[in-house]
Amino acid sequence: QVQLVESGGGLVQPGGSLRLSCAASGFPFSSYSMTWYRQAPGKERELVAHINSFGTSTIYANSVKGRFNISRDNAKNTVYLQMNSLKPEDTAVYYCNGYANWGQGTQVTVSS
Repeated sequence: QVQLVESGGGLVQPGGSLRLSCAASGFPFSSYSMTWYRQAPGKERELVAHINSFGTSTIYANSVKGRFNISRDNAKNTVYLQMNSLKPEDTAVYYCNGYANWGQGTQVTVSS
C-alpha cells in the first residue's frame, strides 16, 4: 500500500522558515521523482517544486524560486521542502505527490 505522509506544517510569521517532510512507503521511492504542490483557499492546486529520482535536478515555481529548496534522502524514503522568507501568500495546504499518489497534506499558515 502506497503511503505519503507529510509533516512539518504550522503557523509562522512572515519572513520565517519551515521545513516540510514527506515520508514515503509502499513503492520504490529512489526510482521516482517527487513533487510538492500547494492549494490555497479558493485557488487551484499548483506545483511548488519537483525533484528527480536522483536528487540532481529540480524545478521550482517562479513564486518560490530563491526561497524554497526541495531535497530528498533516498535512504530514508523522504522528500523535504525547506521554505525560507515565507510570505502570507505562501499560506496553503502543502501536498506531496509521487508514484501517482497524494499525501493528506499539511497546513502552512504565514501570518503575524
